[in-house]
Amino acid sequence: MTTMQKDAFLPNLTAHIFEAAKNNGGKAPSERELAEHFAVSRGQVREALAILEAMQVVERRAKSGIYLNEEHAGIEAMAFYARAGIPLEPKQIYEAVEVRKIHEIKAAEMAAERATEENYDRLRDILEASEARLAEGLGLWELDHDFHLEIVRATQNTVFYNICTTFYALSEKRLPIYFQKAERNKRSHFEHQQIFEALVSRDGVLARALMNTHLRGAQSYWAELFESQAEGTES
Repeated sequence: MTTMQKDAFLPNLTAHIFEAAKNNGGKAPSERELAEHFAVSRGQVREALAILEAMQVVERRAKSGIYLNEEHAGIEAMAFYARAGIPLEPKQIYEAVEVRKIHEIKAAEMAAERATEENYDRLRDILEASEARLAEGLGLWELDHDFHLEIVRATQNTVFYNICTTFYALSEKRLPIYFQKAERNKRSHFEHQQIFEALVSRDGVLARALMNTHLRGAQSYWAELFESQAEGTES
């Protein structure tokens, strides 16, 4: 198995386990069945399962088999689901956005104090690229990701950055949907400009307030989506 095949194997295996377990009371196929399905050795399957078990994606039950472990999956597992293209529950996405909001508001305040000229240059480049995309009528979801994570990077706290990156991954697949409306793109860019100006002015209080307002709009969107899907499930 090549390096590229190995990189694809774990997400593909996870997606297959997820789908199979959903239709089998949470129980995943056996090692032998998984090896046959992917035409690989049981040793390769066992190695991949050990990674998924460490991430709390699956659990082994003595004399019973392998089971999907959705209820106790950690944040890393949820982020892995998102990156592998496995759909998350709307509630999981909303809660991740809620936690991300808490972190990023503090990040804006810290960045106002700690940002370097390199951080400012990156943010300027992102804002200029956003202007260009808006002029072409294109969405800003990728640049939105870059803008927010650069602010977190500007805190100069690597652990903080890694935490926010993980939470961001949970809603990343849905960002293109959020940025479908032209008006939402324009408003987001305008608010990014305001936040940037507060950071350059080293005004932590203003940067924090602007980030709070900015993320409140996104949180409202996810809340409405969660509620509408919940109502659809109940009806």
